[in-house]
Amino acid sequence: MDWDKLRIFHAVADAGSLTHAGNTLHLSQSAVSRQIRALEEMLNATLFHRHARGLMLTEQGELLHDATRVMARRLDAAAARIRDSEEEVFGELRVTTTTGFGCLFLAPRLPALYAKYPGLKIDLILDERVLDLPMREADLAIRMKEPSQADLIRKRLMTVRMRLYASPEYLKKNGTPERMSDMSSHRLICQNAMSPQVSAGAILIQELLSYELPSLLTINNYFGVLQAVLSNLGIGVLPDYLVDDFPQLVRVLPDTESSDVPVFLAYPEELRQTKRVQAFRDFVVSELATHRQRLRDSGHDI
Repeated sequence: MDWDKLRIFHAVADAGSLTHAGNTLHLSQSAVSRQIRALEEMLNATLFHRHARGLMLTEQGELLHDATRVMARRLDAAAARIRDSEEEVFGELRVTTTTGFGCLFLAPRLPALYAKYPGLKIDLILDERVLDLPMREADLAIRMKEPSQADLIRKRLMTVRMRLYASPEYLKKNGTPERMSDMSSHRLICQNAMSPQVSAGAILIQELLSYELPSLLTINNYFGVLQAVLSNLGIGVLPDYLVDDFPQLVRVLPDTESSDVPVFLAYPEELRQTKRVQAFRDFVVSELATHRQRLRDSGHDI
C-alpha cells in the first residue's frame, strides 16, 4: 500500500472531515479528497460515508483505521525512542493507574519528577479499566494485580492492605468500635462490593456488609471515600498507604484488614530502553522506598 495515502486516510478518519485533516496535514481539501478516492479505488472499497456533518467510517474503513491506529502508535513510540538521548528525558508518557492511587499517591508526588525532568509531558489516565499496553492504549501502568498481558516488563512495587479508618472528630462524636459487631452503630463508607476494584477490598466490604449497618455510603473510588471520611461522615475502607500523607486518620478495628494486594508497574518490552520510561520507573521506585521508610520511622505496620 501507499504509505502516504494511509497517512492521509488516518488523519481524515481521526478528524472526520477533509477540511480539518487538510489543515493538519497542510494540504488542500481537494488534494486530500483525491488521495482518499485513490485509496478507495486501490482497495476497491468505500471507506467513508459522506453526510452533511462530515465523514463517517464504513465497516471497511473501521478495519483500516484500526490498522493505521496501531501503526501510528508504533511510529510515535519509535520516533520518541530515536529522539531520546543518553542525557535527556523528554516527550509524552501516558501512564495509567486507578483513580485512588493516581489521585492520592501518585499525583501529589509528581512535582519532584517534573522538577528533575521539566521536558516530560505526562498524560495520567485514571481508570479502573485495565488498558491494553501492547496495543499502546498507554505506555506504562501501575495496577493492583499482576498484569496478565504478554510481552510486558513487570516489577512488583509494594503490597497494600485495605483497612478501616475514621477522623478523630467522627470518633469523638460517635465513639470508637472495639469489635466488628460494634459497626452496627456506625456509618460505613466504602466502594460498592460489585464495583470494579481489587478483589481483596471487595471481600472485606462484603464481610462488613454482612453486619446490620444503620447507614451506608458507597462511592466508586477511594478518593471519594477518603473525602467523605475526612468530612467526618463515618468509618471508611481505605488503602493503608494513605496514612503517610494523611496522618490524622485513625485506624479502627486494627485486627480487621483485607488480604495482601500486590501493586505492579508494567510497560511493553519495546519501551525498555526509552529514557522517559526508565526515569518514571526509577522515580516511582524511589518514592515508594521513601514512603516505606517514613512508615517505619513513624511506627506504622507495613
